[in-house]
Amino acid sequence: MKFRLILGAALALALAVPTAASATTLIASGSVAAQPVLQALFNGYHKAHPGITFVYTANGGNAGVKDVQSGRSQFAGQARPPLPSDAGTTYVKGYLDGLCVLVNKQNSLHSLTISQLGDIYAGRLTDWKTFPGAHLTGTIDPYGRDANGGTYNFFSQAVLQGNPPGGNVNALSSDGLIANAVKQDKYGIGYDGLAYTRLLRPIKVAGIPCDHANVASERYPLSRYIYYVLPTGKADPQVTKFIDWARTSRAAGGIINNSGGVAVFNKKPPKHHKKRSTRR
Repeated sequence: MKFRLILGAALALALAVPTAASATTLIASGSVAAQPVLQALFNGYHKAHPGITFVYTANGGNAGVKDVQSGRSQFAGQARPPLPSDAGTTYVKGYLDGLCVLVNKQNSLHSLTISQLGDIYAGRLTDWKTFPGAHLTGTIDPYGRDANGGTYNFFSQAVLQGNPPGGNVNALSSDGLIANAVKQDKYGIGYDGLAYTRLLRPIKVAGIPCDHANVASERYPLSRYIYYVLPTGKADPQVTKFIDWARTSRAAGGIINNSGGVAVFNKKPPKHHKKRSTRR
């Protein structure tokens, strides 16, 4: 099975599966944070249902919602809860994700509080010398998402008390760009979905690691749901069938967990019972 990645104007990632004559192609867009997990789910579903193929443009959750509202996409991935501006759409919880905080490998910092993180992204704390654990002195370079991403809104609500970030924040169009920027910038700090933490070491937030277990229990302060967004009352039956499979099947749960998400609603595999010995 071959896939092609389509790069759009804002470094959008699009996943496409070649279609057969009788294939049905489902069109989606939205969250960049969800893209690694959604790509894996698309692959898994296509293997089980060869007649269904997908085209997904990772242009940001907010952009994806607008695509659903306008009819350009049949569904979207979104990394924030619904807002009043999302009229005409229905949000369905898919799986859990953690918004992890990343620093450069030359930064020895191990943990930040939500308040400290907010002060950095509001521009109130601007030098690493403020944090002795960092073992750095120099201007903090914060990286974050642009307004097309649902992560932008989630971070604003969860960390900045609903306010926009400070003018010192470098706004980028994808999680991958944030990770790469922090990787190359000794003074950088950024935030990314759980699937992207393989690129950099996430630090703790409020003393709690951003990992699968703490996101699954929602102990990690920046745990969040990834949503599927559908047009209210107008969802394609093939789309709802895919989403039902992605949310509930045991196979999809394994795909989610293995690709960087945290399955919540999927059927769990049966418990392994050791065979009792018949020897006496």
